[in-house]
Amino acid sequence: MSYNNFPRQFTLLITSLKRLLLGVSGLSGIALLGWLDYLSGHELGFSLFYLAPISFVTWHAGRYYGLAMAVISATVWLIADLHSGHVYSHPAILIWNTFIRAGFFVIVTLLLSALRRALRAEQALARTDYLTGAANKRFFFELAEKERLRSQRSKHPLSLAYIDLDNFKWVNDNLGHGAGDNVLKSVAHCLQQNLRQTDTVTRLGGDEFALLLPETDATAAQQIALKLQKQLLEQMSKQQWPVTFSIGVVSFRELPPSIELMIKSTDELMYAVKLSGKNNIRVEISPPTPA
Repeated sequence: MSYNNFPRQFTLLITSLKRLLLGVSGLSGIALLGWLDYLSGHELGFSLFYLAPISFVTWHAGRYYGLAMAVISATVWLIADLHSGHVYSHPAILIWNTFIRAGFFVIVTLLLSALRRALRAEQALARTDYLTGAANKRFFFELAEKERLRSQRSKHPLSLAYIDLDNFKWVNDNLGHGAGDNVLKSVAHCLQQNLRQTDTVTRLGGDEFALLLPETDATAAQQIALKLQKQLLEQMSKQQWPVTFSIGVVSFRELPPSIELMIKSTDELMYAVKLSGKNNIRVEISPPTPA
């Protein structure tokens, strides 16, 4: 399996196209409102309705797209007002009104963008382990169930890995809990840096981590596990932490009826590695390949 930047580049491309389409939709809405504003004349105010495309684009495409919509909306209103036959007692009034509307649209955009960022931050906190920044157990179960159902439909393999930190208790007892926290953060960072964007790193609690590996068969999963163990051991050696890694990996050719069964089989395999001497990797296929 190739580990390059294609998944990330593809995701960025899709995101850019989505924002472009949202921008076009927003511009279409603003153009329609400008036309209606022109037809209705200067006696009917349409300013409030411009907030609809501005808010829609801000919420779904981001602050900068929203600010662009705000400025364009104020400009469209200005053009509609100029062509509506509205006569002002002084030319500066038209300029003043334009700036007031633009300022109003910009303020709404900034407030809405701040609200969106706050909601996203709240969602991230609810899904993230506070210490390591990895996914937490609750979020892992949500993602794992979605991937299980998706793999079941597509008939594509799905692999699950459990990693236990050997001698982690020794670090806590002899070097202090601060050192133990640094070990956990270092492990999470190393895992995240060496996996694809489509993979998920989860801290299940204590010194156990789980890896969700979509579209990954047993051969690829074993290569991943070997690479990760090598990187992790190098990191531990640099810091002079006597920590090693017991890794159990199950590659599911056919998905069990529940995520709990997937977790159970992977967890048991990881503990079998620990009982057999620790600091090793064991990979199994589920169900086993017929002899």
